[in-house]
Amino acid sequence: MPLPPGPATWGPRQLIQWIRSPYAVMRDCAATYGDVFTLKVAAGAEPVVFCSDPDGLRLMLGNDEGPTITAPGELNAIFSPLLGPQSVIGLSDDPHRRMRQLLMPPFHGERMRSYGEVIDAITAAEADGWPLDAPVAARGAMQRISMRVILRAVFGLREGERLERLEQGLVTLLDTSSQPLSTLLIFVGALQKDLGPLSPWGRFLRRRQAVDDLLYAEIAERRAHPERRGDDILSLLLDARDAEGQGLTDGELRDELMTLLVAGHETTATALSWALHWLATRPEVQRRLREELREARTAPDAPVELATLLRLPYLQAVCHETLRIYPVGMITFPRRLETPLTLGGHPLEAGTVVMGCIFLAHRREEVFADPEEFLPERFLANSFSPSTFLPFGGGSRRCIGMAFALFEMKAVLSELLRRFTVEIDPRTPLPVRPERRGLTSGISPLWLRVSPVQEAARPVS
Repeated sequence: MPLPPGPATWGPRQLIQWIRSPYAVMRDCAATYGDVFTLKVAAGAEPVVFCSDPDGLRLMLGNDEGPTITAPGELNAIFSPLLGPQSVIGLSDDPHRRMRQLLMPPFHGERMRSYGEVIDAITAAEADGWPLDAPVAARGAMQRISMRVILRAVFGLREGERLERLEQGLVTLLDTSSQPLSTLLIFVGALQKDLGPLSPWGRFLRRRQAVDDLLYAEIAERRAHPERRGDDILSLLLDARDAEGQGLTDGELRDELMTLLVAGHETTATALSWALHWLATRPEVQRRLREELREARTAPDAPVELATLLRLPYLQAVCHETLRIYPVGMITFPRRLETPLTLGGHPLEAGTVVMGCIFLAHRREEVFADPEEFLPERFLANSFSPSTFLPFGGGSRRCIGMAFALFEMKAVLSELLRRFTVEIDPRTPLPVRPERRGLTSGISPLWLRVSPVQEAARPVS
């Protein structure tokens, strides 16, 4: 049975296009072939059927643990060199469900809320260093905030040599793996050759090992001194037990810690950078959001209380619209059809690999009017289903840290807008556009100018 239509050829040129301009590739395919099309996304890999049709996405993501559709971890092997073979992303069936159950508690309820003061303090410390007479590199600033937040949340580390070495090691490793050449190595497994410390793959492996040494040292120290454990995620995972009373091995801990560090850092930094871009280019949005935050504070110099922050409608709308227009995760994790299925009018055989196209789903005219425009109001006037708005994926592979990521976005933006009005600095190359960073989407260079907020006096009641 033939697959849905797609580009007729596959070779180095198509691979480079997918690595350099995935958004353009998906736009072109949708314009030519419609809601369902076929692409090869890695050298030597089988073709993948992409779908952006809401009915197809509902079918794919709502039934991915049954006899018809599955979400096997081996389809995510492309993440293994960085995250490790025992990452929750690479597990399937019962091992996958077990790991998700162990990882979920720190990202929900009161446990997650305890990180609110941490986020405020880290954001304030970063903002204290922003110059008022010189541009601020948005992505670098957001990376520092998100890295320090995730290190504090995951390890509880506040200061010291290991924290500094781990932060620097992770930043170096992630920057290495996000460069265009490194991305090519990820998509072409045959090029993953260690030809010494100066070779691209050799450099990656040595930088990964340096981070691993620090992770294993921290794990060993926490195991040896249980009295030093706190409410950080590593401490919780060391104490966690599954239904059979089994804890995590050192290898499992390493891979899950790396997964949380990478997923919780890169994605949030990019989303925050885009949010600042939209606020800087849409003064009316910035004014309305600042007013909502001002009214929610109990005092001009006080952060918004956590429970209030989570309920602010326009802040949520700004975050959602940021995640809609350029989702950091452009596509869902792949699924496999276990029985024949018709998707978007195309009959597909058992064994076909299918993938949801989040980027295209977020640009459907019949769902999101004027989809290229940044319009937070659309999220005030409408409710969108999980098959039309899915920035964190869906089904059994939906991002575990979704609530934490949204919470961090809200807390960081609240603190920054309490202090500053933000504008685009003239040195920013326009237009600001999405750029691939490894396996996710990033943002082109963005420079900001900030000025102190002059808050109006509150009326006396």
